[in-house]
Amino acid sequence: MKIGCCGSMVTSHLSGIGFEVMERLEELGYDYIELSLAHIARLSPDEFAQFKEYIHASKLECLACNNFFPAEIRLTGENANMDQIMAYVDHALARAGQLGVKFIVFGSSGAKNVPPGFSHAEAWQQIITVLREIDPIAAKYGITICIEPLNKKESNIVNTVAEGLQLAKEVDREHIKLLADYYHMALEGEPLSILESAIDYIKHTHFADPCGRVFPLKPTDQYTQFITKLKELNYTGGISIEAYSDDFTNDAETAIGILKQYT
Repeated sequence: MKIGCCGSMVTSHLSGIGFEVMERLEELGYDYIELSLAHIARLSPDEFAQFKEYIHASKLECLACNNFFPAEIRLTGENANMDQIMAYVDHALARAGQLGVKFIVFGSSGAKNVPPGFSHAEAWQQIITVLREIDPIAAKYGITICIEPLNKKESNIVNTVAEGLQLAKEVDREHIKLLADYYHMALEGEPLSILESAIDYIKHTHFADPCGRVFPLKPTDQYTQFITKLKELNYTGGISIEAYSDDFTNDAETAIGILKQYT
């Protein structure tokens, strides 16, 4: 199991991408970094060229990106525009492909949340349509899109791994799979047994202490149960710490020590 970190959660850089923590993560022995695709997509051509050089010069792999869609790209509701959506997807995935990204996390609550008064069932079908349209583009770049269920405080659609699994099955495309996020599962009180049903679809995972969504700083039975369950199911993908920190330098060091005990 590879251990990574979501740089966008701890970034102080104006770009919002999270790349400036790469050197520290490499020093600490992390396997990869996960960066914000929506922010990468906003870079000018010259800025992206420089950014790409920086990423390729690092020994740390950019295995994944989160923040797939910015909030202004509506995926559900009356204002969803497929031409706008797919133009963004073409642009963003092309950049991800150039960086060597293999997994893109599709949480994007701001883009996919169901607008007030709009049919939840219709929004669900809109998301299915979008994901089916994305699949061949993801395939072109060797990327897998991982549906990320978000807790009800953040999103009003696709809140559990069980719902994410249902969505992935309904989309039924090779490059549209699933993510299991320990933090969101804990907030929703979702049992670990769902991992058994979903493991064939789970291609990426996220991790944070549910109390404050911070870095894991002390081993707990709950951490052990989650990661042990993944190992029992022969999961070998990435586990990204997606958490906030007031002391990143020290928290990142403590957290990788804890996760390495399990992985």
